[in-house]
Amino acid sequence: QVQLVESGGGLVQPGESLRLSCAASGSIYSIPSMSWYRQAPGKERELVARIYSTGNTNYADSVKGRLTISRDYAKNSVSLQMNSLKPEDTATYYCNAVIRTSATQWPGTNYWGIGTLVTVSS
Repeated sequence: QVQLVESGGGLVQPGESLRLSCAASGSIYSIPSMSWYRQAPGKERELVARIYSTGNTNYADSVKGRLTISRDYAKNSVSLQMNSLKPEDTATYYCNAVIRTSATQWPGTNYWGIGTLVTVSS
């Protein structure tokens, strides 16, 4: 079994920073990609940032220059450093990972964390 456990959400004021972390555990052979999604009340879940095993990254236009995704490959973890936060960043943030549990499995299985709430408000 594979689990993703997130941490780091909370309440911050506009302009402040927050760091989210997510660790994958279980039977893991490799992790082709790890991502952060978010879902605001009444809106669809959207991709915030993704990082591949190659180190390549993708970001939503709305967060470029403010949010940075990074991975610790040894610890099977991913982090999201969020700077200059805005009220519109308020959402539940979900960790996502495509994980291969064996050498013969391709392209891997999609796993989700349970989410962590980020609230940006004065």
